Amino acid sequence: MTKKYFGTDGIRGRVGDALITPEFVMRLGYAAGHVLTNMDSHLAKGAHPAVLIGKDTRISGYMFEAALEAGLSAAGVDVLLTGPMPTPAVAYLTRALRAQAGIVISASHNPYYDNGIKFFSSQGTKLPDDVEHAIEAALDEPMQVMESARLGKARRIDDAAGRYVEFCKSTFPNHLDLRGLKIVLDCAHGATYHVAPPVFHELGAEIVAIGNKPDGLNINEQVGSTHPQALQKAVVEHGADLGIAFDGDGDRVMMVAADGQLLDGDQLLYIIAAARQQEGALAGGVIGTLMTNLALEHRLAAMHIPFARAKVGDRYVLELLNQNGWQLGGENSGHILTLDKHSSGDGIIAALQVLHALMQSGKTLNQLLAEIPLYPQVLINVKTAKKIDLANHAEIQAAVKSAEDALAGSGRVLLRASGTEPKIRVMVEGENQQQVQALAERIAETVAAAAA
Repeated sequence: MTKKYFGTDGIRGRVGDALITPEFVMRLGYAAGHVLTNMDSHLAKGAHPAVLIGKDTRISGYMFEAALEAGLSAAGVDVLLTGPMPTPAVAYLTRALRAQAGIVISASHNPYYDNGIKFFSSQGTKLPDDVEHAIEAALDEPMQVMESARLGKARRIDDAAGRYVEFCKSTFPNHLDLRGLKIVLDCAHGATYHVAPPVFHELGAEIVAIGNKPDGLNINEQVGSTHPQALQKAVVEHGADLGIAFDGDGDRVMMVAADGQLLDGDQLLYIIAAARQQEGALAGGVIGTLMTNLALEHRLAAMHIPFARAKVGDRYVLELLNQNGWQLGGENSGHILTLDKHSSGDGIIAALQVLHALMQSGKTLNQLLAEIPLYPQVLINVKTAKKIDLANHAEIQAAVKSAEDALAGSGRVLLRASGTEPKIRVMVEGENQQQVQALAERIAETVAAAAA
């Protein structure tokens, strides 16, 4: 069933447009409170359900925090406020504080003028589709405010940051520390600005922090995992051993080696998987996505590590991990899940798993990077004026087959429609950059002609 409001990761858009308004968010809070709390059969009779709210650092977060609080209170739900907090911290604190649900106000890696709302269940996991459908149905019903005696209350969780710092540190082995490492942390002027530095400092590292002065308008602005150039420059300038960049809400991570080389999510996944295999701690295999570089698949196959691809999106990675009973997966964007450590993707915890691998191997990031050179990957976005049935379009399929024949098993072709824009994404990867570029352009021209 098609969803009316929810996308692949909650509800997101430009502030003031369509759904991202105080009025809609208040109604969303009421609908979510009504649905989520009625699902909990463990509440004592007469007890108020509780929902935790966290946010990133964009200025509109104040407005939407107040709107959600009002809607939830009207539904008879108590509200626990954390202030600025990474998305994975909200997932953890929802479980730790036994809340009925968690809500994050964030547009992740988007600019400050966007915002969004995403939800966690009481177990710290993304909501299943049927619950999102139920919330959408409740949104279409009128608000019926509880009588005054049953309205919810709100209170701030003063030690939320400290709780999360200790949780992150607990995922790193007790017998190891980070003494002797100089690390540059890029917090994207986002939600990790006040929690990531203490985590790595308290584990013994010397920390240089950048992107750690949010003003409500500078989140993700030329910093963070989507703009790693600032981190690459800082690592070299400070003579650091490595750098770590998070996105605005802290669920993604990229890393930089001492010489400024960038490691994406595929390379970080490899480092964690290889270390776990060596320790005998890799449960099953690794989940990637349709966009995962073929080099990772080939490298894992050579190591006899099972690998499977999910649709693009961390929720689909999580679904396939649970289906297979595996623990490790992620996307090349740096959204990495280690389910033995946390129920959701967590940039800080993923970085700690990479550092664990470094300490265990005795190697540098540069040395580990040399073990998995990625294949050239060309992505071309083709604007379309009409919907195209890619699977059954003769000319497009002929162009794809011609490219696959040319790659002769040493590369792959992927065509997919964008879920948010009128575009067809054409991706070709292989071992030869010039060949990959030429093949991608040829397919893109065929798609463009069909879409005209």
